[in-house]
Amino acid sequence: MLRTLYTKYKPYYKENLILATPIVVSQIGHMAVHIADSVIVGQFAGTVQLAAVSLVNSLFTIIMVLGLGLSYGLTPLIAKQNGGKNYSECGRLLSNSLLINAVSGIILYLLLHFGTLSIIGHLGQSPEVVAYAKPYLGLLAFSIIPLMVFQTFKQFAEGLGFTKQAMMISIFGNILNIILGIIFVRGMFGIEAMGVKGVGLSTLIDRILMAVVMGIYVMRSKNFKVYLQHFKLYAIDKIRSVQIIKIGAPVAMQYIFEISAFSGAAVIIGTIGAAPQAAHQIAITLAALTYMVASGIASAATIKTGNYLGQKNFIDLRRSAIASYHVVLAFMSCTAILFVLANTLLPYLYTSDLKVIEIAAQLLIIAGFFQLFDGTQVVGLGVLRGVGDVNMPTFITFLSYWIIGIPLGYFLGFYLDMGVRGIWYGLTFGLLTASILLFFRFQHRTRLLIETSPN
Repeated sequence: MLRTLYTKYKPYYKENLILATPIVVSQIGHMAVHIADSVIVGQFAGTVQLAAVSLVNSLFTIIMVLGLGLSYGLTPLIAKQNGGKNYSECGRLLSNSLLINAVSGIILYLLLHFGTLSIIGHLGQSPEVVAYAKPYLGLLAFSIIPLMVFQTFKQFAEGLGFTKQAMMISIFGNILNIILGIIFVRGMFGIEAMGVKGVGLSTLIDRILMAVVMGIYVMRSKNFKVYLQHFKLYAIDKIRSVQIIKIGAPVAMQYIFEISAFSGAAVIIGTIGAAPQAAHQIAITLAALTYMVASGIASAATIKTGNYLGQKNFIDLRRSAIASYHVVLAFMSCTAILFVLANTLLPYLYTSDLKVIEIAAQLLIIAGFFQLFDGTQVVGLGVLRGVGDVNMPTFITFLSYWIIGIPLGYFLGFYLDMGVRGIWYGLTFGLLTASILLFFRFQHRTRLLIETSPN
């Protein structure tokens, strides 16, 4: 049976993996910035400043994924137009997306600077943690503007199947971020030690350079000349902008509902103490790393689904999507085993605080269990995004994380006195709910496309 299944889907495994691998690397790049910040601060600045990183990342990520979600509205539209060989439309879509994302980046910066920075001291967190968190958040807030510009060109190139370039830029960008982070945090080469503020500065420099390089590549590469004939920098069209926002806004909400649930959990855990909060940061960054791989597979599924939709090839669309489910299940099974078997070793990458390591080890076992649910739900979202189905999946994510996950976690954590583990159990059940409901939605939509096809 397994051999027959493999033979049936083998061509789709290959094409999906070829497309997904560079996306996975560049997706990891977003998370690698925060992982690098956590490791550098945990090793060189101590537990209190690591807790500050946890607090800031949990708040900043909510705003960041709002921007990322908006930028993802471009990809399925580009993939569909490319599949239908309507190349001139791709340049027009890029014009609108660039303006939308640049303006969105400025608005998100203002929201972080005048909103989040104002409330961070009123969340029941340790005053010492808040004191370190504020300057770090200020620098990260400004970095969201170049990040949105980078995302525009990245999503455009990936929608056309050019995925390796963003991967290479992400790799070199993150190497630079790590080097500068260590220099700034420790204080090397005559630079005064900045502590946690140093990783914020290194991240800002990294994202500015990445935006510039990605923009130059897209505008000057011969690969995109046929697509950019109708690109105009300041041109904006109401119809195309609405198309992008109609997909991007619900996708942004999907990410917000999921990420904010985990960020909300971090704030709740912070009221328990600095050690549980630091342990949560360790476990969640490791789990988020594997999630980024699954998210890259999901992004490739979005692109292939959009291509097949443009070609009106619904049989291959469904088979390609199922192949993406198989790939993510295989990968997440491996990482689940790793988390469970190495749960007492992995926390040492971040800290030598034995109390933090003990709590993080318990959380990694739970993280191992929710790997499969996390992977399948994000692939479900990716496939549905490719066929333009974004509203019902948005409701499913809200239901799963904020109606089920967070309330259940709070009940288990505080009313049943299970502490941080109870909060994580609630989040795991939320992921399970999303995974099941999105899979049923995928089955319904793809079968409907095949049944209603004139062919």
